[in-house]
Amino acid sequence: MAMANRNTLSSPPASPLSRRGFLISAAAVGGSLVIGLRPAEVAAQNEGGTAAEAATVGDATLTPFIRIPPAGAIEVIVPSAEMGQGVYAAIATLIAEELEVPLDQIRAMPAPADPARYAHPLLGDQITGGSVTIRGFWTPMRQAGAAARTMLVAAAARQWGVSADSCKAEAGVVRHPESGRSAPYGTLAAAAAREPLPEAVMLKPASAFTLIGKALPRIDSPEKVNGTARFGLDAHPPGVKFAALAICPTFGGTLKAVDDSAALAVKGVRQVVRLSDAVAVVADHTGSARKGLAALRITWDVGPNGGLTTEELERRADAAMAGEALVAHEAGDVAAAEAAQARGLDTLYRLPILAHSAMEPMNCTVHVRKDSCDVWVGTQVAGRARQAAAAVTGLPVEKVVVHNHLLGGGFGRRLDYDGITLATRVAQQVDGPVQVVWSREEDIRHDSFRYLNLSRLHLTLGPDGLPVSWRHRVVGPAIMARFLPAFFKDGIDLDIVGGAEGPYDIPNKRVEYVRHEAPEGMLTGNWRGVGPTRNAPAIECGIDEAAHLAGQDPVIYRRRLLTGLPRLRAVLDLAAERAGWGTPLEPGRGRGVAVIADFGSFAALVADVQVTPGGTVRIDRMVCAVDCGQVINPVILKQQVESGIVYGLSAVLYGRLTVADGAIVEGNFDDSPVLRINECPRIDVHVVPSTEAPGGVGELGTPPVAPAVMNAIFAATGQRLRNLPIDGSRLRRA
Repeated sequence: MAMANRNTLSSPPASPLSRRGFLISAAAVGGSLVIGLRPAEVAAQNEGGTAAEAATVGDATLTPFIRIPPAGAIEVIVPSAEMGQGVYAAIATLIAEELEVPLDQIRAMPAPADPARYAHPLLGDQITGGSVTIRGFWTPMRQAGAAARTMLVAAAARQWGVSADSCKAEAGVVRHPESGRSAPYGTLAAAAAREPLPEAVMLKPASAFTLIGKALPRIDSPEKVNGTARFGLDAHPPGVKFAALAICPTFGGTLKAVDDSAALAVKGVRQVVRLSDAVAVVADHTGSARKGLAALRITWDVGPNGGLTTEELERRADAAMAGEALVAHEAGDVAAAEAAQARGLDTLYRLPILAHSAMEPMNCTVHVRKDSCDVWVGTQVAGRARQAAAAVTGLPVEKVVVHNHLLGGGFGRRLDYDGITLATRVAQQVDGPVQVVWSREEDIRHDSFRYLNLSRLHLTLGPDGLPVSWRHRVVGPAIMARFLPAFFKDGIDLDIVGGAEGPYDIPNKRVEYVRHEAPEGMLTGNWRGVGPTRNAPAIECGIDEAAHLAGQDPVIYRRRLLTGLPRLRAVLDLAAERAGWGTPLEPGRGRGVAVIADFGSFAALVADVQVTPGGTVRIDRMVCAVDCGQVINPVILKQQVESGIVYGLSAVLYGRLTVADGAIVEGNFDDSPVLRINECPRIDVHVVPSTEAPGGVGELGTPPVAPAVMNAIFAATGQRLRNLPIDGSRLRRA
């Protein structure tokens, strides 16, 4: 998905509605005006036709995004999942800006599971990930809002017998200033649906925005505060039972035997469900289910991976580093440049296995009937959730209904649907709906892991100290081969090598990729920040080492290498200025810097850390400068960058899962901790004003965290750490 992040989006003020991928249509349904976008394949077939073709009430090709009823709130159907990143508020803002309504008149609702209609235009599937939601919907959602506004004004003008140009839409009302007449949108909705769809709409220039770019309250906050917001765990259909789960701890292991006599004696326990690789205890409530699970006597068949250890997995990764590689990127002549220069550096960076540790544990509620299936879940891939349940039950996909809920954190974990598959398998043996909830231990030990990653970086420096060659070899799994094959080409995972060539002006570059998969039975997947989190430590620590070798200041060194990326250079300058770069620090303290150009955005991060004589690392301050193009909501932007930084700090300080006897050892926050509130540093986020098309934000703050902290530790101690998480014992031995 990182490769999708590199696409650039733009939108001119004047926008034709008939364009490949998005044909806006309208329908009248129950007195309401419904505005939607035809899916890409329909638009392609109609390219060259007229955009005034309006969908009928029964037009199955209409993908509704806006519904204006005769009375009540305007409904906005959001194609992306809301998992704390503010997408409900953002999409609503885009529509409301052009529709000329305040946000408090809008109700955001999740789109149904239907990739044919709600696929993201950049990813080609109904996926929320890769920080591309706003980038893909920036223009079409505004077009939809503008089309609805134009039709409402036209309907009012027709009723009043005046020209549309003499009417004005504002605050959910069409007004005719000359006569003083006005009509709320709801009273015009049915008539507006009969108006011809405009063939072109004028989108507002940034100078005319009244909502976009403003610090407005999130429309999903009130329900989260008052407790009425519905997350996956809140799904309680009538007659629901609750299941606690035990999955075979070893990768690829199976269930051998289970004695359930004690479990069935627990009050409230209804049944024990046996699967090939798991056991579920179904009860009237979660307490009974958990007690029943604890009473089971389970015998597992550990399978062929029963003897695996962390050391063995790392040995295999090291062996892969020495093996054959594919060339993912090449510019200039690296071999010749290396041969011509004597000075350089050769470094190896090792990243551990990581879990996602989302606040809301994995859960899914399923009701399997003979001829239908309902799924209640919070997921980043609603369409794939429907397909997963259909595959388990053997039902046609149209017989499966997915009720998508808010997500209590995603971070890439809910891009996979293994939990939905497992819950559906349990539900097949249960009469009525059943909610399957994973314990935190099952959640961590059976994650879709960010697997081991190795990066070897070889740089050579010219007489001026600047790099003349860059060779970066990446070893890791090909997640895209399974998850999104469009981003797996010629044997290369385009995400894992995304940006591995670095943003710097170096004439000779070569990126090599060695595919190295986890053992069979161990699910690997996307982790917040995707490919850039794997590559940033090598890139940004490597360039820092080059600056030190050249005897130059790390910020000045980077500036000299960023002449081709003025936006990245600008955020570097801003972050350095606001962090007080170059001002003296007391002994044991240091500042480190890292930059990132990805997700269509640019960021620079300065970490201010102190290291005690005993090796304890404390993060005092993080200063981040961001240029993400046009900002939709500055408060949400800062929240997302802060969140990404905190998420990255958890990984830098604590993130490491280990393997023994073929199973993950860690299981909860006592042995797999996350950053606690008393450890959280001061975080300052500074935003560069811009009217460029929006870039991604949700993952932007995470990738530069590790290298900025590692570089700061070097500045404080003179020691380079190249393995994560930070090992304070190595600093104590210095």
